[in-house]
Amino acid sequence: MQATLLLVDDNAIQAATRQTILKRAGYFVIAALNPVRALQQIQGGEFPTEVNLVITDHLMPGMSGADFVRALRATNPTIPVLVISGLEEAEQEYAGLNITFRIKPLLPDHLLATVHGLVKAHEQDPELT
Repeated sequence: MQATLLLVDDNAIQAATRQTILKRAGYFVIAALNPVRALQQIQGGEFPTEVNLVITDHLMPGMSGADFVRALRATNPTIPVLVISGLEEAEQEYAGLNITFRIKPLLPDHLLATVHGLVKAHEQDPELT
């Protein structure tokens, strides 16, 4: 079964680049440029299939990645989340939110390895991720 990824990043170029990398690896990727709208869509069940992993940027207008994850956790406490940021110190904002944090630039091989690991772990035991 093909995993569905929700990619949230206000930078259209970075979102498109990551989307292409992930699609080529066989994932179904839904890209969202607006974190507020993405949150509404996932919480409202508006996507065509269940989202298996959320990938989000940290700095975005309207809602930070940390605020997005906090709100997401209210309705999706076990969905795996990968946060990608250029700010190493931002990781502390996600304490207790059960996320995986990676620093930009995230090379394609590292992105794919991280995504694959998170998806596989969630498939094996959805309560642990």
